[in-house]
This record gives sequence, structure tokens and C-alpha cells, in this order.
Amino acid sequence: MLADKENSNLDMDVLNIGAVSVAYGEKQVLDEVEFTVNAGETFGLIGLNGVGKTTLIKSVLGLRDVDSGSIAIKGYQPNDVKARVGFAYLPERFDPPPFLTGMEFIKFSLSLYKAPFNEDAAFKAAELLALDPQALKNRMHTYSKGMRQKVGLLATFLTGCELLILDEPMSGLDPKARALVKRMLVEARNEGRTVFLSSHILSDMNEICDRVAVLHATKIQYIGTPEGLRKQGKDENLEKAFLNLIDSK
Repeated sequence: MLADKENSNLDMDVLNIGAVSVAYGEKQVLDEVEFTVNAGETFGLIGLNGVGKTTLIKSVLGLRDVDSGSIAIKGYQPNDVKARVGFAYLPERFDPPPFLTGMEFIKFSLSLYKAPFNEDAAFKAAELLALDPQALKNRMHTYSKGMRQKVGLLATFLTGCELLILDEPMSGLDPKARALVKRMLVEARNEGRTVFLSSHILSDMNEICDRVAVLHATKIQYIGTPEGLRKQGKDENLEKAFLNLIDSK
């Protein structure tokens, strides 16, 4: 299945990936990758490390030109200012300025989107991710990897953007924090926000995603619900079903 033909109404598409191909020299990374992300859904991009998930996300962000194909965010090309206004992005390797406090970083991030900043709201959001609110007063060079990741997630969610693009958002988080982030992602969907995320932690994707796409061997090998992936991979365990699917390609 190379494309999602259901829900093809462009008015419903928040993100449209059309036959995108990208190569690094002679190495083909993406070959006519095609799918849509619909308004209000949580869509997960699944694949092994190094398969091209981050390359695709960089292309969506306009940080990497595609060799062929098209990308549209609410109908606008990635480099169009109108496309960039409505989404917030958290990279896989989130490395915030070490000289800022957590609160200063959140305030700065919100200012980029002209979103209102409320210190009490930031403290409350920190508690929801099991981050000591008082830690937001400390400079981020004192933070652990997990604490930095939580601040990045807080800043991303508090922008209020309708589209959240998250590259491996669970990176560096312990099981409790992962559970809290999943709850926050579900709440974002309940608010009508759209989430596009990549991850190789399939148990997380199984719990939070309405649909997933499997990227393997330069192509999209599957698009549909996690339940459908389990059926196609012939195993009730999503991770085993995923492995069965890519081993057959």
C-alpha cells in the first residue's frame, strides 16, 4: 500500500506528502513516499533507526529539499511563512540554550508564536509531566537529558499550535514520564489538535495513534490503524507484527 486514498479531501489534510523522493548522493533514502495526515488525528511514522524518518521530517520543515514530489502543510509549501505559523516542532536531539532557565526558554518559544505566556500555566504543565516546577527557575545546563526533553515538550505544547510535529518525543524519558506524555498527546487530540510523530517505541504508538505508516527500504510499506498493522503482520503484538511486515519486504 503506497498511498492513503481514504480521506483524500484536501480540506481535511493538514499535511500532504506527495510522492516524495530524497537521495544522499547515490543512496536513495525516500522513494515516492506518499501519505496524508488528517485534521485532529494522531499519526505515527514507524521505522528502524536510520530508515529516513528524520529526513522526511526535515523535508516537511523545509530544512531539506526533496529531489522530487511535493509537501504541503494546510495547502502551503514548507518554506511559505503561512505554513510555518501553525505548527510547532520538537527535534529528536533537543539541545536548548544552556544559559537560559527552563522558564526563560518556554517564554522565548511562546514569543516566537505570539502566544500568551503565563508562568502559572507553565508551572501547572510542568507538574503534569512530573517536572518539579521550581526546576524551571534553574539554567538548563544543570538539567538531565530527561528534564531537557520535558521542557522541550512543554514549550511545544504551550504554543497552542494546531499541528505538533514531534521527532522521537519519548527520547530520554523514564516510563512514568512516557505515560504522562502519552496522556498529554491524547488530550491534544481531544482538543482537536493534529499530532505527527515519529518513534521506534511501538508500544507507545499502539496506544496513542489513530493511524501509522511504516517506512522501510525507502518506501511506505503500510498505512492504516495499529490494529490493521497487527493483522497484516499476523501478530497481536504490534512490535512483532511490524518486524514480520518488514522482514517480508
